[in-house]
Amino acid sequence: MKNLFIVLILFISTFGISQTISSPSEFLGYELGSEFTRHHEVVAYFNHISKNASDRVKLIEYGKTNERRPLLLAYISSAENIENLESIRSEHLKATQGQGNANKSIVWLSYNVHGNESTSTEAAMQTIYELLTTNTSYLENTVVIMDPCINPDGRDRYVNWYYQYKNTPFNIDPNSKEHHEGWLNGRPNHYMFDLNRDWAWLTQIESQQRIKLYNQWLPHIHVDFHEQGVDNPYFFAPAAEPFHEVVTDFQRAFQETVGNNHAKYFDAQGWFYFTKEVFDLLYPSYGDTYPTYNGGIGMTYEQGGSGRAGLGITTSIGDVLTLKDRMIHHITTGLSTVEVAANHSKVLNEEFKKFYQHKNFKYKSYVLSGDDDKMNALAHLLNQHEITYGRAKSGSVKGYDYRNGKTSTHKTTSNSMVISTDQTKGTLVKVLMEPNTKLSDSLTYDITAWSLPYAYGLDAIASESKVSADAVDNWNIPISNKTLPENALAYLTDWSSMNDARFLSDLLKNKIRVRHAKEPFTIEGKEFRRGSLIINRADNKSNPNFLKSLTEIAQKHHINLAASNTSWVEKGKDFGSSSVSMIPHNKVAVLSGAPTNTLQFGEVWHFFEQQLEYPIAVLDADYFKGINLSAYDILILPNGNYSSFIDQELLANLKEYVQNGGKIIAMEGAINAFKGDDGFQIQERDYKTDSTATLLPYAATEREGIKNMITGAIFKTKVDHTHPLAYGYDDTYFSLKLGQDAYEYLDRGTVVYLENDPQPVSGFAGSEAKKKIGNTLVFGVEEYGRGQIIYMVDNPVFRGFWENGKLFFVNALFMVQ
Repeated sequence: MKNLFIVLILFISTFGISQTISSPSEFLGYELGSEFTRHHEVVAYFNHISKNASDRVKLIEYGKTNERRPLLLAYISSAENIENLESIRSEHLKATQGQGNANKSIVWLSYNVHGNESTSTEAAMQTIYELLTTNTSYLENTVVIMDPCINPDGRDRYVNWYYQYKNTPFNIDPNSKEHHEGWLNGRPNHYMFDLNRDWAWLTQIESQQRIKLYNQWLPHIHVDFHEQGVDNPYFFAPAAEPFHEVVTDFQRAFQETVGNNHAKYFDAQGWFYFTKEVFDLLYPSYGDTYPTYNGGIGMTYEQGGSGRAGLGITTSIGDVLTLKDRMIHHITTGLSTVEVAANHSKVLNEEFKKFYQHKNFKYKSYVLSGDDDKMNALAHLLNQHEITYGRAKSGSVKGYDYRNGKTSTHKTTSNSMVISTDQTKGTLVKVLMEPNTKLSDSLTYDITAWSLPYAYGLDAIASESKVSADAVDNWNIPISNKTLPENALAYLTDWSSMNDARFLSDLLKNKIRVRHAKEPFTIEGKEFRRGSLIINRADNKSNPNFLKSLTEIAQKHHINLAASNTSWVEKGKDFGSSSVSMIPHNKVAVLSGAPTNTLQFGEVWHFFEQQLEYPIAVLDADYFKGINLSAYDILILPNGNYSSFIDQELLANLKEYVQNGGKIIAMEGAINAFKGDDGFQIQERDYKTDSTATLLPYAATEREGIKNMITGAIFKTKVDHTHPLAYGYDDTYFSLKLGQDAYEYLDRGTVVYLENDPQPVSGFAGSEAKKKIGNTLVFGVEEYGRGQIIYMVDNPVFRGFWENGKLFFVNALFMVQ
């Protein structure tokens, strides 16, 4: 084996060993690693392999990206295994039920989840070729599943950019343009989402299509191939602390086994590497953690290079790092992984079956209740993960109450959802639902809190007993009125969820005029909260298709409309009151490009187009200062660094825009552009750290620094639910806080806020950071002239999964007037 790798490392042959398949270099017409391969060429090569080695390769297209590029999976094994692929799969999955006698190793290799970490797709082509030619023995008892490019849109964005700007020949000077991607970089997908943080949340089309097949296999081993900074050596398993407490002793130990095998080949060539640092196993939405919580050995491999390295670059110590160097390292770890799997198929199958045995978790059941639409949204996510749930019986349940952080007893009804850890996906249930994740180390790579009851805004009890429930395949979605009374004066519905928001969006796009109630009211014995929608026939008398369109849109969104024959309310304000306002069909724009953060811009863009389904204009920073802002009712400024972008002239223009009736939504870092300026209220909280702190050794400074960090923790906030920004909420909201930015309360318009001595209900927050954010703003509205500035210190659309924050964003668009 050692000689094989030396041959591979010294020279990637341009002549195929097999008589029926071409090497990548032969097929592409250039030596692999000397050029970047565009995605359609990668697809062509895998089709070539599939056609000419059809007895050992099965290639499928499992979906398409937003930009219509195909997503591929290749199954690679011996001819006998490929012929019996379905029986191998079914026998493997029997282990999740404690049955079967599976004896094959299942290895899933995922490449290029970050588009500008493009080396791995090049490596994928050579790896499949090597498996089919020089390493065929591995395939006798192993099925390799290969996704050659998880993120084709990002990859082609990077490769096309690189060819536009690279020197000929390529230039290794790190200052050359080819080593400096622009703002619209290739790392994320079409909507600027990081697909390596979407495995659990499934907000993106690539993730949604991939998870269907992943759940059909649940491999023993899953590897995610990445790149990191140019000057970093290679990283491979074992991972760093913190490991989540559900990670088994075997999963830890087998990471050591894999890492030792890699080290053998790297040491033979004198290649540098590191292990057990930086890349932990905690946050559940990675390509290493999600497989781990589903019984596999999930691992991240990181090669130095990323989008800066191009075809070659000079490192800080004067070495030259080429694409071929980077590719060979990934080929080596890929083949080494398959080798380890082939040599340990017996123990992998035994331990996989053990993983799915009953576990004695502290909490046996999670019981949830709340708004129907939010329950349906959660059920949809659970269905995608093949997590089962049921309806509770009438009675009561005692356990940890997510809302107050204490032991409480709640009544249960058939509208209470029960999610038990006593099921096939029980470990994943614990990870996604647990109130507070146990941290073995506070230094983590990502957020430390994500509990789904908080994310979806549902009441929940974590019970130490198994709660009886009637199993259901789907959570029933309320069926809307099939027909609406033709002569009703108005049609009414409440306002509490993103489903209601999508309904409103559709109405506005179809030119149906809608009002909302600023005060609660009761009509014909039914109570409606602030924000409830009122669709008057009189407002739509000029629309000949009004009733037909309204009926169709209500049925599409499963909205039950109440019909009213009067505007006279029993309590509250009549429909003709000034407290019942017309909702404007606002024209919305969002700033893109520098100075905005790429991912945060993408979150807003995706929210409008794929979640709210409402049009938005994207205005680039390059020409933004020449735009007449009066053409837009709302301007969104995503998180970013605006210090060098918003000069005095632009600030004056923005002030004038708001004063004349415009609305600005300033998110996170964008708020800094308005602080401390005459005319705006927003001010940073004046907080001073302890100046008497003792000096620390240099080695302790990083750990000491976490005192000032909040690594994605959940805080319970207070809400003024009488304010239009908070319509649909009650007096508390659980906010995912990503940093320690702190602003004073507004004189008027403080809507969501933290009180004194805030403590996270879940996740890590440093001692100094907690002091700083006491008595500070979370969401607020400042009236300025005839317009408003809406401040969002926390991000309500973070990664698209914090479902309960999204209505604040919609309220900012339509309810705040």
